Amino acid sequence: MNFQLPKYKPPNFDQEPFVSAPDARIVVVEIDGVAPENYHGLSIYPEYFKVKGEWILASESRMDGVPVLRTDGTIQVVEFRNLKVGDRVIVNRTEGGHEGIYVYAKGFSSNDINSDLFAFRSGRSRETAYSMDYDQLYNLLKHERDNGYIVWVLGPAVIFDYDSRQALSTLISSGYAHAILAGNAMATHDLEAALFGTALGQNTYNQQSPLNAHYHHLDLINKARNAGSLEILLEKEAIQEGVVYAALTNNVPLVLAGSIRDDGPLPSVIADVYQAQDEMRKHTRKATTLICLATQLHTIAAGNMTPAYTRKNGKIRPVYIYCVDIAEFAVNKLRDRGSLEVTTLVTNVQDFLVHLKNNLVKP
Repeated sequence: MNFQLPKYKPPNFDQEPFVSAPDARIVVVEIDGVAPENYHGLSIYPEYFKVKGEWILASESRMDGVPVLRTDGTIQVVEFRNLKVGDRVIVNRTEGGHEGIYVYAKGFSSNDINSDLFAFRSGRSRETAYSMDYDQLYNLLKHERDNGYIVWVLGPAVIFDYDSRQALSTLISSGYAHAILAGNAMATHDLEAALFGTALGQNTYNQQSPLNAHYHHLDLINKARNAGSLEILLEKEAIQEGVVYAALTNNVPLVLAGSIRDDGPLPSVIADVYQAQDEMRKHTRKATTLICLATQLHTIAAGNMTPAYTRKNGKIRPVYIYCVDIAEFAVNKLRDRGSLEVTTLVTNVQDFLVHLKNNLVKP
């Protein structure tokens, strides 16, 4: 089955309240990093603003940013800390269009009227049937490999199992990843597995814990810091397999955001949290599919930076967000934080990755 992107249906601005609505109100920033009173905070959905009688779609969106009208007539989304004196911020907090601001969440809706208002098991849980979700994801990723920008958000659990680590490495080498967002732990334990066969001291295949294996991840970090970079570490230790190796050898950007709980950390981990956010944002801006695996904090961070839409080849298309975790609480947390356009799968991420590899990469 060939994957078909849904067509975007823009609002009809030739009807009320859009025709009679005034232009959006604009207030100039007076202090760097401080938005004007009553600023408009954006969602992940397409948002239109009326400027000089025309409805303009913001160039992108992200939660917790504000719309800034630029001199070229475009509306850009800016984080509070990046606001500069003189920036023209759109203010007011209505969303229905009558004050020149319209939040549009139905651009890709199918308008399916053949569903009951009441139904059992309408939520997403470990009892949910996921067969269709897998089939849709297989077709989506086949399309996105050559036509989109696939961003993976990874927790260390993807490394702890031999088969899932190999599956993810194969998917990366086969073109199914255009960027990877993770933390110190994922990369550390992947390199630990490459060098010692363990992840956090436990063998990734037979789950045995060799004598003093709890030192392995620290030894790995020490070797990496001595090498000065992950690239030099791979060369010095003759590492030729794993997720980090697959990413670096296939020129897939690997953004490792630091945490207060990090050991070491590895030399490429970004210690400044706002610099890390900026580096992650470079890729969520381009993302057409975001797949988040077993990392609650990184998932919420990346999900809130990822809009529900993007422009590709001059057209507006949806951004697909997947959140996969064994815990129902974890997958629902992203929806609770505002990223409503997310497909959640309650399953073991190790099985999930093996399914993907087996269906996308043929021997």
